[in-house]
Amino acid sequence: MLQESHTSSSSSFPIAYKPDITMDSKANTTPYDLPDNAVWFITGCSSGIGRSLAELVLAHPTHRLVATARSPAALSDLAGAAENADRLLKVALDVTSQAAIDAAVAAALARFGRVDVLVNNAGYGIMGDAEAMAREEERRQVETNFWGPAALCKHAVRVMRDENPKAAAGGKAGGVVLNVTSIGGFVGFPMHSLYHAAKFALEGYTEGMAKEMLPDWNIHFCIIEPGGVNTGFAASVNRGGRHPAYERPDGPGRTLETMVADPRAREMWARPEAVARAMFKVVADAGSGARGRIPIRLPLGVDAYAIIKRAVADVERDLEEFKELSISTQKAAGDDMEALA
Repeated sequence: MLQESHTSSSSSFPIAYKPDITMDSKANTTPYDLPDNAVWFITGCSSGIGRSLAELVLAHPTHRLVATARSPAALSDLAGAAENADRLLKVALDVTSQAAIDAAVAAALARFGRVDVLVNNAGYGIMGDAEAMAREEERRQVETNFWGPAALCKHAVRVMRDENPKAAAGGKAGGVVLNVTSIGGFVGFPMHSLYHAAKFALEGYTEGMAKEMLPDWNIHFCIIEPGGVNTGFAASVNRGGRHPAYERPDGPGRTLETMVADPRAREMWARPEAVARAMFKVVADAGSGARGRIPIRLPLGVDAYAIIKRAVADVERDLEEFKELSISTQKAAGDDMEALA
């Protein structure tokens, strides 16, 4: 948090503590009307949620799609691709490469002239004991799951603010950024510390960047937090280091590992098609005649909703239990700080 010096006689909030600046979680407070010919830029379209969302966009009669994957050959059998070639651009994209990111965005603008929705979906998981993770594993996880999406967010804001108004007569600024984190961007689990580090970082980056947007830019951000999704993601999670001290079947990490590997558990997870529909709907229904707002966070799945709700309750309980200790550090700030608490 910002720090600003003050005296005990001060009776007004220092700027760092103004509730309207630092404490309003509703960064997106206005409607967003998705254009009829919206351009979607989706990363990680080769499988899972990204592929399902890409096919959903192509199924819309007028929306346009920039579908990316590390290898465009993986998109050769994308449903609807052949009959909608005029509305589809396939682009090779390795999100760990700044040059590849720059080139992909340039290709999208050259083809369609604008980007209305960026979906940062590409990523991978790694499962292992924090003590045993190799530095290279740590770096690659953060490069893929945080730095790549962050670079695309910068491009998206520039394009949505500066380029979209030029794209056609009557073109307007604005757009939506959907950053897919997962329940693991809000709640921590054993054996996933690296994954959480990257996803927590992306959530904080998203929330902070959303609050930097000027209202007339009409740019909205949403953190998508799926729970378990029945895709190949869980099966393809990289196995990181294992420390012998944790090799107990009744330990929290190994217990979770066993549960995730159980096919019966995966059968209860959400389908990627359902997650994609919810992501499409949260953007399409944000217009002034519909819901009228895009939330800064959207948990998807019964498990995501329940676990995040419980985590919020746990935070609230700790806040109240340790309230006096928390606020004791700023008693000298005066009555305003007492009222805030």
